[in-house]
This record gives sequence, structure tokens and C-alpha cells, in this order.
Amino acid sequence: MAKTVAEKILSAHSGKSLRAGDYALCSIDFCLGQDGTSALIIDALKDIGAKRLSAKKKFCMVIDHSAPSPNIGVSTIHKKMRDFANNQNLKLYDIGCGVCHQVVLESGNVGPGDLIVGADSHTCTYGALGALATGFGSTDLAISLASGKNWFKVPETIKIVVEGRLPKGVYSKDIILHIIGDLTADGATYKAAEFYGDAIKSLSVDARFTISNMAIEMGAKCGIMEPDAKAQKWLKRYSSKRRKIVLADKNARYADVRYYDASKLSPKIAKPHQVDNVADVGELKGKRIDQAFIGTCTNGRLEDLRIAATILEGKKIKEGVRFIVAPASKEIFLEAAASGIIKVLVEAGANVVTPGCGPCVGTHNGVPSDGEVVLSTANRNFKGRMGNPNAFIYLASPATVAASALRGEITDPRRYVK
Repeated sequence: MAKTVAEKILSAHSGKSLRAGDYALCSIDFCLGQDGTSALIIDALKDIGAKRLSAKKKFCMVIDHSAPSPNIGVSTIHKKMRDFANNQNLKLYDIGCGVCHQVVLESGNVGPGDLIVGADSHTCTYGALGALATGFGSTDLAISLASGKNWFKVPETIKIVVEGRLPKGVYSKDIILHIIGDLTADGATYKAAEFYGDAIKSLSVDARFTISNMAIEMGAKCGIMEPDAKAQKWLKRYSSKRRKIVLADKNARYADVRYYDASKLSPKIAKPHQVDNVADVGELKGKRIDQAFIGTCTNGRLEDLRIAATILEGKKIKEGVRFIVAPASKEIFLEAAASGIIKVLVEAGANVVTPGCGPCVGTHNGVPSDGEVVLSTANRNFKGRMGNPNAFIYLASPATVAASALRGEITDPRRYVK
């Protein structure tokens, strides 16, 4: 019988032929935790009485959300993680390594056909490489670490086809914001999303990560793309491991099929305080901003920094605007420095912080004041997301953020893109 990618991957990892709606115990290929969830994983392992960790070679922890530590409480959590990693001989990526999802991608531990779980909702990022990757609660992650397996309900799948050529100044962030605005924040709840079309194929792998990363923002369990030649080339940079590529059958059954024309898109903005509250940049043109932020597991990659640098080269950001940049990993930071991107950004007025989540989660860097407006490349703009429930967070592409930082107000980036 014809199957979707999710049905095929979960079937392969359970040893049974599964369909949407079935439940099965599946083997895990890799799992992870970060400093916002790993302490809970450690506690859960004690609570369930785990004597050994079956998946210890398929697990890592990353200190990224509050790195370096901003206070004693967080330092206590970081020490707990370091002690646990040392005692159990587990892989730990300490402060400065970067955001968990970029670090794990660079580790070579994920690839096509894999089943990945993480104690972080944006684990769906890895779907851009053809994996079924999804976020878990800390207790379920502890069970996965202890046993190497977990229970899954096979999700239905929505097929999303994006055709057409992207116009100048429009990027993958604009694609996914448009889709989320159409489907709404709960339009794909407990469903897998498969992305297809010429517009998707034309994107770099970095740009594809942005779309898969934000699949959760429309409720999806995962956001999967075909691991084509571009993805294979990207993978070879980090891993020599051979993996089985899993593709959906042509007559697979989908819960819904959506078509979009990328050629008609304009730069998009997600307005406070919901990611699906999406508008064209022109509707908000002239809106004053206090802070601009480029980074996170959504848009902190080399391509994102390069796009911003291209717009900002030889220019200065508007006086009074705080401009923060957080490279997604140490590797990206070093590449950006070697290529001159960091120099351009700093000379334009950027404050470059430690590779990691930066201001996104609101625990340390760049917490806005009451009433302030932030334009960010992050994936969420919920009330209080960046540390202050009385601030206003808007989401956009790196190009829109960079152009807006120049003028001190929300600006259409197309006037600056060559």
C-alpha cells in the first residue's frame, strides 16, 4: 500500500507496516536535550529508576539557551548537566558551541530516513534532510535515552507544494510565514508536513532548515523535504555514514494538499503576539523599532548572516537601534569571521554575542524594556518570549531585519537587495 514519508520511517523503525493513526514502539536513531530541558531529563531518569542508558551513544546535551550563564540558578543547572555527562560518559556541547539544532546537524548524527527526537520543539529542523524529527517532553526523552525506543502515533500528513521563482528580496522565511498565516498556528496539529515544489528545490539547504524549523509553528509534528543532491552534498561535509533515502509513494494518502505560488510572494512579517498573525511588510512600513535581532536555530546560519551583511556593507544602522547578532554555531561564527561578514556587521553597528540562542528565549541577552518593539529572525513572538511580556516582537527574514535596522523602522528589504 502506498505510504507517506512518516508512515515509511515509523514502519521501518517499528518492524511493522504502519498507517496513519496506528501506534507502535519504534527505535530511536538520535535524541538530544538542551539546558532548558536536560535537568528535567536527568530527574526523570532517576524517577523511572533507569539503571542503564541504552541510547547513550545516540544522545547529546547542548548548553545553548542561557550561554554563558546569566545567574546562579542557571549555573546550577549547567553544573548538573556537566556532572551527569562526565559520570555517564555522554556527549556535552558546552557554552559557545552554538544552538542545539545547528550543533547536532554539524555533528553528522542525523540524516535521511532517521527517527530523531529532542527535548526541544524545534527538533523538526532536521526534516530538511529527509528525517522524521520531532520534539518530545523531557520524560519521554528520558525514556528514549534509557531504552532507545518510544511509542509513537503515526501522524496523518499534509502535502505542501510551493512552485514558482522567488522574487528579489523574498526568502524562505517569507515562504514559511505565508504558509503559517494560511494554515494558522494549529492548522497542522499532530500532522506531518511534506514540502515539495520548484521553489523548495531552488533553496539552499540553509534556507530549507528555516522552513522545516518552523513547521511546529503551524502545529506539525515534523516538516520533511526530499533529500536531493543539494542535501546529499551538505551531508557529505559532516558525515560519511550511508543512510537509506525515504521518499513518499506517488499515490500516498494525504489529509490535505496545499499549493502556493512563490512568485507572488512579498516579504512577510509576523505581528505580535502570534506567529500566524502574518502581514505583508508594506502594511507595517514605517513602524518604529527599538531592537533588531538576527540569529537562532531559524536564521542564524552563514547564509543568513551573509544576506544581512550584503545589505549593511558600508552603512550604519539607525542611531538608537540596538542590533544583536547571534551566530547559530561556533563553526558559523568562524566562517563568518574568516569571510569578513562579522567585520561588516560590527562596523555597521552590530553587537555579536556568543553562538547560541542569544535573545530568543529571553533569559539573558537583549531583554527588551516595557513597550519596546523588537524585529527578530526567531521562530516565535509569543507574549514574553524574549523576556518581557510588555514588549512587542515582530518576526521577519534576515534581509527585512537588516534593512529595518538601517532605517530604525520596519522597511521593505527589496529596495536594498541587488
